[in-house]
Amino acid sequence: MLFYSASELTTKQNYKFLTGSIIPRPIAWITTINQESGVVNAAPFSYFNVVAKELPLISLSINRNEKQIKDSARNLLQQKEGVIHLVNDTILTEMNQSSASLPADESELDNSHLTLIDSQEISVPAIKEAPIRFEVRLHQYIPVKDNAENIISDMFILEVLNYHFEERVFDQKREYIDPLKLNPLARLAGDAYAHIAATLNVKRPK
Repeated sequence: MLFYSASELTTKQNYKFLTGSIIPRPIAWITTINQESGVVNAAPFSYFNVVAKELPLISLSINRNEKQIKDSARNLLQQKEGVIHLVNDTILTEMNQSSASLPADESELDNSHLTLIDSQEISVPAIKEAPIRFEVRLHQYIPVKDNAENIISDMFILEVLNYHFEERVFDQKREYIDPLKLNPLARLAGDAYAHIAATLNVKRPK
């Protein structure tokens, strides 16, 4: 086994080792609203997962860029709501374009062919073309700090208020999401993404 001490690595090296090892990662493409301008921001993040089921909670961590908070994180803190979209090939190009760094008062969706639609319960609009989306509300905010007490990442625990499923990916009788029909994109390292090529069932012990 090759050995590296994390404390002796650069930020870039730690990033490469983490994002290259912890794969595949689901992508949360989130829309939020800038409170001052009313602009709808969209950005993809892959530090994203499930937290709890009794209260449906998910986590989203948004790294800071040179200690500066990102637009989506600021909007979540101010508005306390957003829409998480899951991504497949049909919206890959638009999702990738929305990762560009733009001023806070410019929308990443302005030059896209996507359709914004009203949400059921919150003021933030959703992207119609996404196969799955969750309307979410801020449940808990955790400022993640380094050893010098600088905030380096903004972590959000979000409560899922409503689920929206494209009919072709959801079996209503079994209340089952078909992973192969959904065919979600997963994040790898660098510019790489992955698909679910096959599934494997293994019964868990009692």
